[in-house]
Amino acid sequence: MILTADYHTHTPYSHGKNTVLENAVAAKEKGLQQLGITDHGFNHLLFGLKRRNLCDIRAEITEAEKITGVKVLLGMESNLTSLGGDTEMKKSDLEHFDIYLCGIHEVLKYKSLSDMYRIFIKNYSAYKFGIKPSDKVVANTTRALVNAVKNNPIDIITHINFKSYCNLVEVAKCCADYGTYIEINTKKRHVSAEELNEMAATGVRFVIDSDAHSADRVGDTKIAEELLSQAEIPLTQIDNIDGRLPKFRLAAYKAEKL
Repeated sequence: MILTADYHTHTPYSHGKNTVLENAVAAKEKGLQQLGITDHGFNHLLFGLKRRNLCDIRAEITEAEKITGVKVLLGMESNLTSLGGDTEMKKSDLEHFDIYLCGIHEVLKYKSLSDMYRIFIKNYSAYKFGIKPSDKVVANTTRALVNAVKNNPIDIITHINFKSYCNLVEVAKCCADYGTYIEINTKKRHVSAEELNEMAATGVRFVIDSDAHSADRVGDTKIAEELLSQAEIPLTQIDNIDGRLPKFRLAAYKAEKL
């Protein structure tokens, strides 16, 4: 298994250590064709990307592409902010981005206090105290993720079920229907081999991403390789390995709508 692209990396524009160029150089050294620069979303209260910096990031991306020859995509790891599936990515923001990631994170500005309680506090409490989440917590998280996929041209759901709990099969079914990828994250152990098999059975497609916060981890596949050695999914269901590149929803949306 050879990684073709890494679509989830961070820079100092949010919570990363290395620059766009340094990440791109690392990608070139790993033989990657494409790299995603996907800093944390606008509503992250500690490490959120700022809209005013988008032009600067784009300029750095253009320069990094010239120097390395790696195709660099400007993206954002947006945050799920409501049970209705909202993220902080507005329609007016979409024109600035090449790739659209979404996940559940801590320390956010949610759409309402009720959304914060039901998405963050209930999930994080179960994680923090090591207790089984209630059926209602799982149902609410599932509902929020499904609504997000249905209502937004999201390309990749990041580290699903990390510090949060959903019905993985139901979310995977929705992702398969709408053409959203589920990430196999190599920074966080967020699903088991059995859970990966259950999601794969829905026909959903996967990508492997490093979630690198430093250039030395760009292109890392260690956790994914360990997980896949225990699972039974065909490697042909992973679209950013062995020379393959994914077909992303945002690009199709922009070509049609913008």
